[in-house]
Amino acid sequence: MTIVKDALQVSEIAFGYMGSKALFAALHIDLFTVLAKGPAPAAEVARGSGIPENRLMILMTALTSIGLLVKEGDRFGNSPGAEAFLVTGAKYDFGDYLRYQIDRQMFRFMANLENVIQGDVEAGAIDSYATWMADPDEARIYSEAQHSGSLGPGRSLAKQVDFKGVNHLLDVAGGTGAFAIELCQAWPQLNVTVIDFPNVVALGRAYVDRASLSARIKFVAGDALLCDWPDHQDAVLMSYLFSGVPGDQLPDLVEHAYRVLNAGGQYIVHDFMVDDDRQGPSLAALWQLQHMAFTPAARSVTPGWLIALLADSGFADMACRELIAGMTKVVMGRRPI
Repeated sequence: MTIVKDALQVSEIAFGYMGSKALFAALHIDLFTVLAKGPAPAAEVARGSGIPENRLMILMTALTSIGLLVKEGDRFGNSPGAEAFLVTGAKYDFGDYLRYQIDRQMFRFMANLENVIQGDVEAGAIDSYATWMADPDEARIYSEAQHSGSLGPGRSLAKQVDFKGVNHLLDVAGGTGAFAIELCQAWPQLNVTVIDFPNVVALGRAYVDRASLSARIKFVAGDALLCDWPDHQDAVLMSYLFSGVPGDQLPDLVEHAYRVLNAGGQYIVHDFMVDDDRQGPSLAALWQLQHMAFTPAARSVTPGWLIALLADSGFADMACRELIAGMTKVVMGRRPI
């Protein structure tokens, strides 16, 4: 945790949105993919892209100043992080998640934050995920971007959690099946049922088919908060669900998971969680703030609070671990035998 002591630090926070928009602008013109071919002067990039050199020079200078590009002589190149995570087609690329979901969708909701906090939100300024995902275009942008952003965490979860003996997993609000795909690829005995909105499920079936996993990953189209869940599950996963629904619905989600699990079954909650002392991590705290801008009744979840909630519902053998460094945690419990 950093304690702000001077005006420069205040300014860095206040002007932080400029850096994020510079990143998004570079992603929209695929600048990092262009520079993956090798460092180049702004003039050369301008000739290839049709973007005026002065604009590229200003953008690339800004990206260099915040560490996304490196400069030697008159040539700009990708930083190691940009090369690994922002080049289209790279193994760990999540640029689509940033350029579409974060920039095109989430960024605009933060403009309502002041009104949300004060309870003075105009009708239509925010809405539920159910209404949002009923729009095919919004559902496609959000879901395709989220798929890109969830593949990496899905791989990490497959490595961190022992799914040996888990034959049937229910992924509640599992989107297009990114977590399901990564888990099934790592654990060949696993079969997954994903529940999500109809427009999301339609996209998910295509992803699963391309991964040749249609025989092992099935979808249920519906609002996960309202529809029936299949029972006799060996594990239940909820990833990014707790931060996106009203806080008073969380106990019901935990109790519902308990009911559909087999004895000895594992319950896994993955989400943005701040530490119990509420001093950070900053990215987790800011993500909770972002979700509140869209879901004003959302709850700021901590591991200790969630573990107590699981215990109240009958779960045992609780554990907590970090999944995405500085951002998300996984809390797990088992239904006793």
